Order: sequence, then C-alpha cells, then structure tokens
Amino acid sequence: MAFTVTGTGHGEWVVLRVCGEMDLMTSPELRRRVHDAVAAGHRSVVVDLSGVFFCDSSGVGVLIAARRLLRSCGGRLRLVLPAAGAEDGSHVNRVLGALGVRRLFEVFPDAEAALDDDVRPMSA
Repeated sequence: MAFTVTGTGHGEWVVLRVCGEMDLMTSPELRRRVHDAVAAGHRSVVVDLSGVFFCDSSGVGVLIAARRLLRSCGGRLRLVLPAAGAEDGSHVNRVLGALGVRRLFEVFPDAEAALDDDVRPMSA
C-alpha cells in the first residue's frame, strides 16, 4: 500500500487523512502537509490515522512536532485513532501508548467526532 496524505476542509478545520506506513521515508510528507495547512491559515487540524498500519519513531516525532507547531500559533491538533482501525486495531494508538506520549493528544474514534466541539476526546 502506498503512503498517502489527503486533505479536506471542514469549516475552520482541515482533515489530513493518512494511509499506509508512517516511517522515516514517508513521515516527512505528513510534516509538509501540516506545515502547508498552517501556512494556508488553518489553525485547527485533524490528523486521521485510521488508515495507518505501521508507525515508527519518526512518525511519532512528526505528530509531536505538529502538536508543538499548532500550539505555538494558538491552534489545535486532534488525532483520529480508532480502537479498531487499519484492519486489526490502531497500531499508532499502541505505539503512542507504549512510548507514553498518547496523553499529549486529543484523540477521537473518527473524524466526525474530532470535528465536533461537543464531543469529548477519548481517555488515554
């Protein structure tokens, strides 16, 4: 499966849907897309990782850097990490939990919930 990042606007939010393996070779594309969204004036970004079936430390680093970037400009970052995503469960969710950084992120089960300010994030 090829790595892809597709973006769609939803009012004040932009949703970046990521599919494939997020590793040293592919994660710079997500970094670029987040930077492009911020440069275009978006301060509210949802990164939908439900289609990611592998994530290494460089992918985690990109997510942490995206959080830092958005916080520095008064923005918001939300992640979509479904309990059962990318076939057999959210690999990214497990990796973030194992590294102890999942609590840094607002996590939602799907993009619809992430876009709704009335829905509370899932607990870490």
